[in-house]
Order: sequence, then structure tokens, then C-alpha cells
Amino acid sequence: MTNDLNKLTLAEARNGLRAKKFTSVELTEACLSAIEGAGALNAFVHHTPEIARAQAAAADARIAKGDAPAMCGLPVGIKDLFCTKGVPSQAASNILKGFKPEYESTITAQMFDQGAVMLGKLNMDEFAMGSSNETSCYGNAVNPWKVDDRQLTPGGSSGGSASAVAADLCLAATGTDTGGSIRQPAAFTGIVGIKPTYGRCSRWGVVAFASSLDQAGPMTKTVRDAAIMLQSMAGHDPKDSTSADLAVPDFEAMLTGDVRGKVIGIPKEYRMDGMPAEIDALWQNGIAMLKDAGAEIRDISLPHTKYALPAYYVIAPAEASSNLARYDGVRYGHRAKLASGDGIVDMYEKTRAEGFGSEVQRRVMVGTYVLSAGFYDAYYNRARRVRALIKRDFDEAFAAGVDGILTPATPSSAFVLGEMQDADPVEMYLNDVFTVTVNLAGLPGISVPAGLDAKGLPMGLQLIGRPWEEGELLNTAYALEKAAGFVAKPAKWW
Repeated sequence: MTNDLNKLTLAEARNGLRAKKFTSVELTEACLSAIEGAGALNAFVHHTPEIARAQAAAADARIAKGDAPAMCGLPVGIKDLFCTKGVPSQAASNILKGFKPEYESTITAQMFDQGAVMLGKLNMDEFAMGSSNETSCYGNAVNPWKVDDRQLTPGGSSGGSASAVAADLCLAATGTDTGGSIRQPAAFTGIVGIKPTYGRCSRWGVVAFASSLDQAGPMTKTVRDAAIMLQSMAGHDPKDSTSADLAVPDFEAMLTGDVRGKVIGIPKEYRMDGMPAEIDALWQNGIAMLKDAGAEIRDISLPHTKYALPAYYVIAPAEASSNLARYDGVRYGHRAKLASGDGIVDMYEKTRAEGFGSEVQRRVMVGTYVLSAGFYDAYYNRARRVRALIKRDFDEAFAAGVDGILTPATPSSAFVLGEMQDADPVEMYLNDVFTVTVNLAGLPGISVPAGLDAKGLPMGLQLIGRPWEEGELLNTAYALEKAAGFVAKPAKWW
């Protein structure tokens, strides 16, 4: 049993710890052993075994005293976008090489205060910009699912988090979602990932990509685990001006699985030309499962959906170009070596050219362009107006009585690593087609594994909820999870 402790869910491990069936130290050692044997996945990029063992021992002492919050003693992985005190926090970028923060992000501080155990930092796309984890300065993470010996992407940007959870290297992981970066990798690896309402979780100490879109959330093995972990991550933070001063409900207590009488909207605009038959069949199956569970299915229209992707790829790069201006080689991170006679502008240019990867450079240039004089109104302000219309579409659907919305999570299952690297960047951006609307509208969304395609790869369904009603969303996801009965795991090859 001890050797397989890493395969437990958060809920199973929590209950086992409280029942004294094993210790947090034993649980942590099982995860550390699994991580050591999974170098081929390249999921963990900074290992913190000493911190993990110390935190596990402290958690065992708390549990012995009867002081055991839900996350106490549970080993998790932390996406490299979260600042962790004294531990490298690079956002998978060479420009932050060697950066060890003197502070802890609010979310990780909350989790560690509750006794969670940090196993290490997880791989990701550079500055969270990517859908395949191939823009990372550490090299790409690899999906534990495989087809014909070809390595697959775990998705992005939270690819390391998804890979680690799917391969049982950790019990759960933190992720961030700016346009689908939790939900898409969750769908690609057969796990659960929830993006909460914008403002539900603090952004303080999370390296910024696009400040009006970024939101942290949990990536877990089950919906119940997502409820448990979200409870520990959520809450008001006075250090974050966008953090909502709202009480955090007991999400786990809301998991009844009863969705009778709930109205689930099916947006016609998500039935896109060229959608693979398997994705459409999965969607229809999801509709049938919720209907059988007692939900009312209603066709709805979200007419501005078709403008979401272009609006997102104006707003997100614009905010990125502003946020990434702080990386100049002056205060922290990488600084280029200068030739005799080079001035401050030369240092900025050389540092940023060496430190930022090609995808980050592309987005910074796009963002700078759309914010420049003469183009600000034509691009950025127009995109903001489209964003308002997209939010209004959702508001009107919810006002008409819709409780949740069901869509596919991704337009395909995981693709082969390298397959899209040399393609038109827009091809890669299309991976976010079903997810970006949720970020633009600030809504909660969750991906639930619901089936396998013909190649034996996992596919996910997305549920979108009303703002601040993550509890209701999780309950609907719980009903869908029970109906789908997805228990498949990748065959170990790493």
C-alpha cells in the first residue's frame, strides 16, 4: 500500500491521514519516489525534497494534535508561475533565471499555512504563453498518455501540472488559466481542472501574463479533489485589488450530484465547422448524461462567440507587453553582457532578446503594436467593446434561467509534440477556441474527463457556470463525472 500512496486522490489521502492509516511523511516519500522515476516526463523543473519532508513532518505533528485542515499533509506540485520564497520561480523563462523570491504568493502561503506539502515547481509554457508546453526554457513537459510511441503534448500553459497529476507524481497541482491554460491541459491528460471566477483567487505573487484575464485554480484527479483544493486556494486578499471580498463556501459540502431541474444551455455557436466527429459525439453524450440525471437541456445562443478568439489575441498580448516591460535586466533575473560603449538602451534590447523566447517576443510585439498611437482605438478599444458584448451574451443566458453551459473543452485530443511548432501560430491559438470566452467574461469553467477517442486518448467536456457559483458548477461537474465514469489511466512507459 505504501508504495502506491501517490495514486490516491486528495480525498482518499486526507481520510487516510485522519484515520492514521499512513503518515504524511510516507505519502510524501511515495510521491518523491514517483518523481525520481519520471524524468522522461520533464514535469518537475525544480525539486524541493527537503522542504517537502519538513512540511510533511510538521503536518504529521498537526494531525496528531487533531489540528488538520483539509489540505494538511497532502503533497502537491506548484506551477512555476507562483512565487515561492527561496525557491526558483522562473515562469519557465530565461529572463528570470536565478530568481528566488523573498516572498510567498498569497495562494501558496494559504495552502502551506493549512499544512499542504510542496514537492517542487512544475513545467509550463514561458510566461504562460502557449498551448503545448513547447515554449518552456526547460524544454517541454510530456503527456503521460502515448500513441504509437509518439510523445504527445500535455497541453499548455499548465502542461507540467497536468502531466504530474495524470502520472500520479503528485496528488494535485496548482495551475493558472488566462485563455484555457488549466482546462485544455486537463482535457488532454484526463484530469479535472477548474478556472474559478475572476477575483475568487488572489493573483498576488503570481507572475502576470494578462492581468484582467489571469486566474489561478486547482488541477486534480477528481471533481471532489477540485472542491477541496479550491477551498484552500480561494479567499479575499487585500494585497490584490481585483480580489473579491466574498465568503468562500464549503465547496465539498455542495457535492450532492443532484442536478434535477437545473437548466443546462447548449450554445449553437460552439458547433463549429470542421469539428471532429469524436468531439461532437462526446458533446452529445454529455448532453444525454446530464439529461438522464434530471437536468433540462436548452439550446441557447452566444452570438459574439465568433469574435472571442481575435479579441482575446488583442487584449492578452496588449496586457502582456505592459506587464513584461518590467523585465529589463536592471533589478533581477538575466542581464546580457554588454560591449564597451553600450548604453542602457543596448542593455534593455540585448537582455530582452536573449531572455525572452520567440513566442513571448511575438506576443509582446503584437501587444505593443495594438497599443501604439493610431492603432489603440482600431484594435485594443474595439477588442474591449467585443469583450463587453461577449460578457453580455452570458449575462443574458443566465438571466433567462440557464444554470450552466456545456461545451467541448478542446477541439481535439492531445496532438504530437512538434506537430504544430512550425505551423502558422494561429493554428496553435485555435486550441483555445472553446475556452477563451470564459476568461473574457470572467466566469468559472471546469474541464471534466468524459471519454476516450479512437486512439485511446482522453477527451474533456467543459461546464461554464454563473459568476461566484463555483459550488453549483462543481456539483454539476460531479454529476457529469459520475455519469461518465471515466477511470482510464495512462499505461506507464516513463
